[in-house]
Amino acid sequence: MPLTFALDPAVTPDLRDGILDLWVDVTRAGGAVGFVPPVTREEIRPELVRHLVAMAQGRNRLLVGFDEEGAVAASAFLGLNTHRLMTHWVWLYTVMVHPRLQGRGHGRALLAAAEGAARGFGGVEAIRLTCRGGVGLERFYGACGYKEVGRIPGAIRVAPGDDRDDVVMLLPLG
Repeated sequence: MPLTFALDPAVTPDLRDGILDLWVDVTRAGGAVGFVPPVTREEIRPELVRHLVAMAQGRNRLLVGFDEEGAVAASAFLGLNTHRLMTHWVWLYTVMVHPRLQGRGHGRALLAAAEGAARGFGGVEAIRLTCRGGVGLERFYGACGYKEVGRIPGAIRVAPGDDRDDVVMLLPLG
């Protein structure tokens, strides 16, 4: 079943908890979304709150994918640039699809929905993201049209002795 995407849905307690649960489940399944397992809701909650505050301040937009039962199944944040010389591109942050739904094209659908949202912002010419190297994300994003434009070796330390590259990718919208 395809997901239904909504840009900037009302942030209700159910939506907030759904995103938090998604983030925990994705992290526990090994997803590269800013944490490493094991992780708890309470460890992730402050980061979610930071994203929600940025939304309230008009700096972030939220894209949510809902399954056929209306539960949060995917999400991503689009970060708007406030610097006057960089308003022509946006950041894509914390891209997540629930582990039970992966491998069914929902990640591609989420990225397509993010692209559509960014095109609708007016004046946005590109989407930029960073991803953790060593887990295949570069290939996935590349297959979705993103190009690697930079790499910082060993910038992400997931554990002592386990450093990963921070990969910068760009999707031109022109």
